[in-house]
Amino acid sequence: MNILVTGANGQLGHKIQEASRKSWDHYIFTDVSEGYVHLDITCMDDIMRMVREHDIRCVINCAAWTNVDKAEECPELVEKLNADAPENLAIAMKEAGGVLIHISTDYVFGGDPYNTPCREDQQGTPTGIYGLAKLHGEQKIEATGVAHIIIRTAWLYSEYGHNFLITMLALTASKPQLKVVFDQCGTPTYAGDLADAIFEIVEHRRFEGHSGIYHFSNEGVCSWFDFAKMIGILAGHTSCDIQPCHSDEFPSVVKRPAYSVLDKTKIKQTFGLQIPYWTDSLQKCLKRLKDTEGQQATDNM
Repeated sequence: MNILVTGANGQLGHKIQEASRKSWDHYIFTDVSEGYVHLDITCMDDIMRMVREHDIRCVINCAAWTNVDKAEECPELVEKLNADAPENLAIAMKEAGGVLIHISTDYVFGGDPYNTPCREDQQGTPTGIYGLAKLHGEQKIEATGVAHIIIRTAWLYSEYGHNFLITMLALTASKPQLKVVFDQCGTPTYAGDLADAIFEIVEHRRFEGHSGIYHFSNEGVCSWFDFAKMIGILAGHTSCDIQPCHSDEFPSVVKRPAYSVLDKTKIKQTFGLQIPYWTDSLQKCLKRLKDTEGQQATDNM
């Protein structure tokens, strides 16, 4: 099967590239960045041409606008990238008789005060442009009638790009003290674990007959403060004093979900997935970062 991956230069895209090396399928990785097959997913003609020329039967859509605060400044562009573009991909896969794997977010929640893990059938109550556009994307995909797996995830991090882990590693290594919010709770998600889950679903064609919305994050619950504290401990950056603080000490144009823990019962039961605990995955990611840095140092000698 020929599989098209959009947003291949992002965190998840990089990890899917790694996972795909084990596959008998043929993956085509696209992005608007240099070094990848170029594909503008806001252009329907470009998508249709790509799908027909390469006989694409599955699209894994990792492309999205992800800057939550900046989204408030350009709602039309964010809607185009996070809602209209996924609809374009869905229409193309519907015509081709294929399947769309689409990545969504916990930001579709947040407007109501939750205190139990969010389920897939829970009403979306986004508090900002980013979350609203992602919710619209889900709805537009479903409306096309395409075979689809929509996966909402949260607090994504990896060895690649800019993310909370990379930021905290730098800050805890250089600052004597940090304040991190403790009144926003969720679950970190290692992009490698999400990529492996997607790979299993696609490689073994488990998506057949299972269209719908699913939740995926690592197991467990923590605050951003807990996440930062564990990063500092595991990295050995113990000289940095990490202190909890309230969200209002860091004013933002967007209200973040105070509790966006995702219930993963459905995805585990449907696809037979085993999901690692968040601290175990954090250790694995940190080890890979250390190994990579060590290899780079050796190569530069």
